[in-house]
Amino acid sequence: MTKANWNYPTAVKFGAGRIAELPEALKTAGIARPLLVTDAGLVNLPVTQNTLKLLRDAGFEVGVFADVKPNPISANVNAGIEVLRKGGHDGVIAFGGGSGLDTGKVIAFMAGQTRPMWDFEDIGDWWTRADPKGIFPIVAVPTTAGTGSEVGRAGVITDETTHTKKVIFHPLMMPKVVIADPELTVGMPTFITVGTGFDALAHCLEAYCAKGYHPLADGIAVEGVRLALENLPKVVENPNDIEARGHLMSAAAMGATAFQKGLGAIHSLSHPVGALYDTHHGMTNAVFMPYVLVANRDAIEAKIARLAAYCGLSPNFDAFLSAINGLRAKLNVPNTLKDFKVSGEKRELIGEMAIVDPTAGGNPVELTKKLALEIFDRAMEGRL
Repeated sequence: MTKANWNYPTAVKFGAGRIAELPEALKTAGIARPLLVTDAGLVNLPVTQNTLKLLRDAGFEVGVFADVKPNPISANVNAGIEVLRKGGHDGVIAFGGGSGLDTGKVIAFMAGQTRPMWDFEDIGDWWTRADPKGIFPIVAVPTTAGTGSEVGRAGVITDETTHTKKVIFHPLMMPKVVIADPELTVGMPTFITVGTGFDALAHCLEAYCAKGYHPLADGIAVEGVRLALENLPKVVENPNDIEARGHLMSAAAMGATAFQKGLGAIHSLSHPVGALYDTHHGMTNAVFMPYVLVANRDAIEAKIARLAAYCGLSPNFDAFLSAINGLRAKLNVPNTLKDFKVSGEKRELIGEMAIVDPTAGGNPVELTKKLALEIFDRAMEGRL
């Protein structure tokens, strides 16, 4: 019989208005002096300021760290650790989209470590090098419906010296409590709504297609794909559709839960492109999505046919591909990398980086440099 390891331990408080329960969530996590970590674009918006007022009214002395780039770098983490230590904080509220969530989680993880951050990259059992007593508790509050980092045990940080995105992993990086309140996502610009929505869709889709035996992940991923396909257009059409936004938040969490099974070439190509060109991660996934689907077709055609049927489409690969391309066009996703202001001058480097990215191993077919460059060229030119 096949052997596998499965983990689904996250406590999630889901629903409109649940942000009011953040003070109680902090007490549950054992956090008395929290540091709220978010990004520079979010810190001064009402969604953040209202949350800070909620905490202060509840008697918490909360600090704020917002020196976080859209694609977080190690310098952001190091600066946050310094603020956490100087402020005497005993835990982190990871607040925002993927950048705030990932940076907050890694700050909490690294706060009590003595080894360099890159020593804990998600390679083999490197996570065992960490001192678990030095990991601070985390409460996660997503304000986008995309990465699903709120239910994950890792953070993606860019090594600015090599322009490489690296995954920092430890089981105790899992937040103690998640507040998933769809009302917090209402103010997102359309570009971010679309990009993060496609990120959730990519996580679910690639987890479903990834190699390996994980029927729990497959089942979660399939429903996540359906929720994303059905609700992303609704949210773009009506940004105040709280029910649809809630379904997208669920899809985001489902994608990050499912991708413990694996990801694939969408992500292994998006990571170097994002690191080298500073593109939005979710939107980069959206650009690559149909080209990777076609490249993997021989290995996934039967699975995609079942997925199409579940999503109410004709039960075949072409119907699903058409639905993806139709959604991209409807929501103004760039069809090519050229449309996304990505040039081909770093083509060779992207191919080399893609095949060693941690996500490459999950691709349904072996991601060789030749195949990676073929997908890149097709995505540059718009050739399916």
